[in-house]
Amino acid sequence: MSIIIIGAGEVGYHLARRLSQEKQNVVIIDRDPEKIRRVQNTLDVQAIQGSGGSVGVLKQAGISEASMIIAVTNSDEANMISCLVAGVQDRVPKKIARVRDPDYSALFPLFDKEHLDIDYVINPDLEVAEMILKLVEVPEATELVDFADGQIRMIGFPLPPDSSSAGKSLAELSRLYPQSGLIIAAVQKGERVFIPKGPDTLSANDLLFLVMDRKRTAQALNSFGTKHRPIKKVMILGGGFIGLFLADTLEDRGVQIKIIEQNESRCLEIAQKCSRALVLRGDATYQDLLLEENVQEMDAFIAVTDDEETNVMISLLAKKMGVRRVMTLVNKVAYSPLVHAIGVDVVISPRHAAVDKIMQFIRRGKILSISSLSEDNAEAFEAIAMETSDIVGRPLREIEFPRDAIVGALVRGSEVIIPKGSTVIEPGDRVMIFALKTAIPQVEKMMTVKLEYW
Repeated sequence: MSIIIIGAGEVGYHLARRLSQEKQNVVIIDRDPEKIRRVQNTLDVQAIQGSGGSVGVLKQAGISEASMIIAVTNSDEANMISCLVAGVQDRVPKKIARVRDPDYSALFPLFDKEHLDIDYVINPDLEVAEMILKLVEVPEATELVDFADGQIRMIGFPLPPDSSSAGKSLAELSRLYPQSGLIIAAVQKGERVFIPKGPDTLSANDLLFLVMDRKRTAQALNSFGTKHRPIKKVMILGGGFIGLFLADTLEDRGVQIKIIEQNESRCLEIAQKCSRALVLRGDATYQDLLLEENVQEMDAFIAVTDDEETNVMISLLAKKMGVRRVMTLVNKVAYSPLVHAIGVDVVISPRHAAVDKIMQFIRRGKILSISSLSEDNAEAFEAIAMETSDIVGRPLREIEFPRDAIVGALVRGSEVIIPKGSTVIEPGDRVMIFALKTAIPQVEKMMTVKLEYW
């Protein structure tokens, strides 16, 4: 059985990479010979040049034996047609399509069994918008993931230079704050990511990944010297789907909004939808516009145009002019660490959001959710503890857990438990685990959770 991916762009390529790393038989199709060459040169998958809507190409890809088709080209229509052809021609068990146009998404019956029969529709723009909203809620974080229906939260943030925790080991912090109610799941020093142990010392500007009860987020940040300062004024660059969604939602939450868009008709649409927002028609590459609108008074600047070079350039300008928090949409994966390194606070990747959501859907069994972190160097996932699992029924301190993995939290009924060495996991607990890539196979084995696919 194989998984066929149509589209070798950023989403398709990185989805194929993730699946091939998990020993899945992957076939990827794309019209572009350059993209196909990239796949052939860098991934252990079969690559075919052609149209994903072509019956002949799909047959060449082995559609009759495929367990799943994932259509993630830049064309909504091409993705839907590919799924339709696959369903009619060979009745592929599972079909996933990337559909960005909200007009299609609003037509829910379009994707049901009686029509296109698409099992899962992913809108990367919507996923990005919802991710940004979470980061606006906790602006101190550079990465944020919720688990267990929002009960558990993991945040990544840099340790402030003036933090009292800088220079202290985890053992010291544990003695000083025995009832902190959180776990330092991982630390990133430069490019190195690791699961910290007692002797490990925290340094200023280390990127910390904390796991806690979501209700304790502000308290957790404060304990490391990061004071929570709510976002009250936001300037958004780009009035497309993401920009409008953000403006509309944040306006409803009482945030003051200014949104910059070049297209006149789109400005009128935004003004009608967001009655309290200030809609500005103009080109933000002209510094005078930002000065006239007092960008330095904004708590956050969010760049979400379709042009990532513009997003990066204007975000850096806004940061230089005094904006406290800058968030930037970047499509190319290779750009993300560079953009962050040159001064952008938060880099948002549609590819990252889309791949995680698709992986979460196609994994079945006891895996409930999954998120890649720290430029794909680590994963946080949520799973159900099975009765046959090696980690059930014994105190955690007695379990030989992989060095590069840690149980961050668990939920039992409605109770969130931050584990200690004496904690005993029970069957049915929802367990959140943070693991470096190298440790994931061993963790799966211990949990008696195999990454199965539809």
